[in-house]
Amino acid sequence: MILEICASNYQSAINAQNAGAHRIELCSELAVGGITPSYGLIKLAIKNLSIPVFVLIRPRSGNFTYSEADFEIMKQDIQICKKLGCAGIVSGVLNLDNTVDVERTKELIELSKPLPFTFHRAFDRTPNPFDALKALMELKVDRILTSGQAISAEKGILILNQLNQLADGVLTILPGSGINPKNILIFKGAGFKEAHCSVVLSPEAKASTTIPMNTPNFLNEGQELASNVDVIAAMLKIISN
Repeated sequence: MILEICASNYQSAINAQNAGAHRIELCSELAVGGITPSYGLIKLAIKNLSIPVFVLIRPRSGNFTYSEADFEIMKQDIQICKKLGCAGIVSGVLNLDNTVDVERTKELIELSKPLPFTFHRAFDRTPNPFDALKALMELKVDRILTSGQAISAEKGILILNQLNQLADGVLTILPGSGINPKNILIFKGAGFKEAHCSVVLSPEAKASTTIPMNTPNFLNEGQELASNVDVIAAMLKIISN
């Protein structure tokens, strides 16, 4: 069974390799579900790791329905990753109704070639996982990272099993979310060939900061944040007088 570790920083990537992991998915900002890591992180990880490095292509947090600018950023990031020598791409696009955006996803797959393409957990927001599976099989994605549309892969095991049977080796169903030493044998026993987990160690907290940098309101996944033109203009008007 192949174990893929989601690494959100360089040390996590090194730790995964040292522990014997077979592959990593490199990203940043696990707290928001992961976004595309920096150029420097990608370059250093690929240079110093001997195991395959798949890179998450997600330009921002929030939903998976992207503007033209977002989509252009994603395409540019894929090209950069290919030049840097990454081993695979992890991405995907949804329509406004959360169905798979076939045309845009196809474009990303074509741009990623010859690298393998994993459709990420945007899959878990699709209204019908079986329709989504059919669409992605037709697009010839290599694997789908999914929790079975549940809060954890263990809770989604029934749908995961159904998806795995329907995929029938055409693509790989990659269970992910909440997989740990206590439950990983559930997935191996069910016949899954790969598993995905982050296995993040929470170190002892250092002295608490009095000035937090986290903004809970910005973590609302139902909204896409953007600067307010009117407010910016108003402030510029104020300071220019």
